[in-house]
Amino acid sequence: MSTSGPTFFEKANNWIRQSVSIRLITIGILILLLLIPVSMIESLIYEREARQEEAIREVSSKWGEHQTFTGLVLTIPFKTYTKVFDGEQSDKFKLIESVEFAHFLPDQLLINGTVFPEKRYRGIYEVIVYNSKIKVSGNFLKPDFSEWNIDEENILWNDATVSMGLSDLRSIQENIVLKWDNQTINFNPGTESKDVIENGISARLLMNDSIAFAEKYQFDVDLNINGSSGINFIPLGKVTEVKINSDWKNPKFDGAFLPDNRTVNADGFSADWKVLHLNRPYPQKFTGALQGVQESAFGVNLIVPVDEYQKSMRSAKYAALFITLTFLIFFFVQIMNGVRIHPIQYIFVGLGLCVFYTLLIALSEHISFQLSYIISSVAIIGLITLYAKTIIKNKRLTLLVCLILTILYIFIYSIIQMEDYALLMGSVGLFIVLAIVMYLSRKINWYDVNAGKK
Repeated sequence: MSTSGPTFFEKANNWIRQSVSIRLITIGILILLLLIPVSMIESLIYEREARQEEAIREVSSKWGEHQTFTGLVLTIPFKTYTKVFDGEQSDKFKLIESVEFAHFLPDQLLINGTVFPEKRYRGIYEVIVYNSKIKVSGNFLKPDFSEWNIDEENILWNDATVSMGLSDLRSIQENIVLKWDNQTINFNPGTESKDVIENGISARLLMNDSIAFAEKYQFDVDLNINGSSGINFIPLGKVTEVKINSDWKNPKFDGAFLPDNRTVNADGFSADWKVLHLNRPYPQKFTGALQGVQESAFGVNLIVPVDEYQKSMRSAKYAALFITLTFLIFFFVQIMNGVRIHPIQYIFVGLGLCVFYTLLIALSEHISFQLSYIISSVAIIGLITLYAKTIIKNKRLTLLVCLILTILYIFIYSIIQMEDYALLMGSVGLFIVLAIVMYLSRKINWYDVNAGKK
């Protein structure tokens, strides 16, 4: 009695199990599914980074925020009179007296400061704060009201003030004294006018005749202030010169002007700026509110070079590529050596690759990123290699898988460490990988590949 051949469903099942196209489609779907945990990992990194920023804000709010120094400004009020006409009789009017403010900026402004950084901790998070000793000196020229046609009798010399701006007054550590020619005057909180400085301190001058009609006024101020992350300066002088030094090794010079000279080495940094009044969009003297002051700020930020969350995020962006290349390795082992690998086994390998990132994030919060990367990669390479051994059952192929995974992790780490050349190295690496894959698969007849054939 003859036996019947395989049924249609059996043939279809065999075709599905042996079809290279179906395998590739299945692998592609699995890669897309694994992008879900990858996106969750990126969300985890954002969450941990947000907690770090919250810790930084909490410490900074108590120690001192990022400081912006503005000053000094000489403000002298003057009387103005406005004609208010009688509505019924156009030839009759009365004068309404009001007070306005004239502001004069320094002819020369010299700032010399030293920044002493400190590391503070809120839980597991590191916060960079500093104490700064700053000496401010310079001079004002005699205030000239002539171009505004203001009569001398309307100038309120005795109400003249000098104001200085600090973005966070809570960080002031010592009483601030203004040395104005032969006067010594204590600063008080608040300013007479908000035309130039929104948040600051001021000192009322004793403008007697010898001072009111002097040709030049010298001033000196010593500051002892706290701050965090960085410090900026507003170039109010006709010539503004700023010199800053610190033992912090990773400065970032920022703002409207870069230093004319700077030195950064293992001992710290020093930098100096020279800004002319022609370099900024506001005059040396004016009445009323001043625009464009904050836009001219410049200074230095005390940065932490690419921290663990930035590096973790950069590594996570290569997760899809990493999963694809790893699956490609197992696919070629499957095709060229007749090994059957079930989609569930691909999923286990992919999940192992995703666990690498959670290990990396967790470890890097407590130890250095480099050591965290080594521990995480060794753990995952070991896990996948042992799992591959049970699937492949071939020692040489298992060692080959281990070697390729090691090379991939080293390659990704190299890209993470590079900033300027990351795209170049990544592109070259992908080109080399594609060339190797094309070379190894050049003799494969993709129309006649069976599970047991090379």
